[in-house]
Amino acid sequence: MTTPPTLPKLRQQLILAVLMLCSVLIWLDNTVLSTALETLADPVRGLGADPGELQWATGAYTLTFATLMFTAGALGDRFGHRTVFCGGLVVFAGSSVWAAYASDAGQLIAARAVMGVGSALITPAMMAILMWTFTGPARAAAIGVFSTSAGVGMAAGPVLAGFLLDHFWWGSVFLINVPVAVVALAGLALLVPNFRSPAVRPLDPAGMVLSISGLVALAYGLIRAGQVAEWSRADVWAPILLGLVLLGLFVLVELRAEMPSFDPRLLAQRVFGGGNAALGLLLFAVAAITFYNAFYLQGALGYSPMQAGLANIPTAVGALVGAPLATRLVRRFSLRVVAVPAFTSAALTMAGYAFLGLETPLAWIETLLLVQGLAIGLVIGPVTAALIGNLPLDRAGAGSAVTNTIRQTGSVIGIAIGGTILSIVYRREIEPSLVGVAGPEQDQARISAEQARHVADVIERPALARAADNAFIEAMHVGAGWITVIALLGAVVLVLTLPATAKRKEPAEVETAGVEGKVTEAPRV
Repeated sequence: MTTPPTLPKLRQQLILAVLMLCSVLIWLDNTVLSTALETLADPVRGLGADPGELQWATGAYTLTFATLMFTAGALGDRFGHRTVFCGGLVVFAGSSVWAAYASDAGQLIAARAVMGVGSALITPAMMAILMWTFTGPARAAAIGVFSTSAGVGMAAGPVLAGFLLDHFWWGSVFLINVPVAVVALAGLALLVPNFRSPAVRPLDPAGMVLSISGLVALAYGLIRAGQVAEWSRADVWAPILLGLVLLGLFVLVELRAEMPSFDPRLLAQRVFGGGNAALGLLLFAVAAITFYNAFYLQGALGYSPMQAGLANIPTAVGALVGAPLATRLVRRFSLRVVAVPAFTSAALTMAGYAFLGLETPLAWIETLLLVQGLAIGLVIGPVTAALIGNLPLDRAGAGSAVTNTIRQTGSVIGIAIGGTILSIVYRREIEPSLVGVAGPEQDQARISAEQARHVADVIERPALARAADNAFIEAMHVGAGWITVIALLGAVVLVLTLPATAKRKEPAEVETAGVEGKVTEAPRV
């Protein structure tokens, strides 16, 4: 095991500040897009993107992030974590500018995919530098401070995006990444040594190609189903089948590899495999319901981006309260006693969307979002800590790669399936209201409620706008039902796989394992 060099305390604190700034940047980007979705769908103020294009704009980032993250860790071992980190920041900032000035949805999707590449390079290097910089009790304390950056980004992102969208054009939500990246680059260059692990992990080009192509094909088929409102077409089922085959080949390749980047064998362990399956299902549900929420608040209810951003603050507040509360509760009770009721509560809050309508008071919506954030915060931290804590120390790095990949994959598939259900049901519900509307306007109104509202303004038919709102609400209700079923399935998986009692861990151990699932005794991440 390599001993990290001891750095002066002031320098350690400055490095931690730079890392937290970068973490806030990643979380900001994860939240600002959801606030901008309604604007991007608007044919006048945005790009007129249809639901499928918005699913790709959201999913392309997560997809490249999920499939490149474990490869990026190996690059850090080989070339130095600071080098990879700086490269990721340059890629992230450059693609942010591209996204800000995208002239159509296709360019935006491509830019978002490249932004995901940047994030994938940043995240493992960020955690590795944290582990190299701090040792002993100081490491656990630093990780505890570092973890607050996620809450800051979650809370600030929607509000900042709302302010920018109310005062500037939609691209401004991406341009805010650039000055933050420049400051972070300066901090890395001045403060951070170019840490690297002495044992270089091999790259995994075959695994990278198979995982990316498999997820792209699977997501394409699922999103295409929503665009054509039919599952039997070859351009729907063929890519879905191809994606599943490629992902199966990916698993086989990783099983045969001597040092796999993604080790499927870990999933055979009861707690690790079941916990990851449950977290994947939870992130599936969270991604899908967040996608719905963006259009509900700004589209159906007519909130401004700023109002919608403020309305989403309770989710971040709940998560901020839930995460540290979970740590204390797990010390006192078993993980299953804490996580299963919290998971079930999170699922039931998603069922609550089936009761939201055009006249629902804001107080009810805020309460639902607060409970949802609290429940999710109570689940993710302690479950992730248990997954990594049950692995041998020399497998924790591999375990974190599996955990993070499954969580991000769940988000990709959640957006794809959730958005497809929304599109199919909306088209079915809006059809009766299109009688008497000219052919081109009919086709446009079928795309989405945003397009239908625009058509209603052009042809001066306000009844069509009301029908579009009602069709969206019905589609959201149906989608929320399916999302709830999937989330509840995750709760069942936890019941079946988590032990009734658990070995008590020291607080530092629990907190260290709970941050992004990444901790090893050696500094490799």
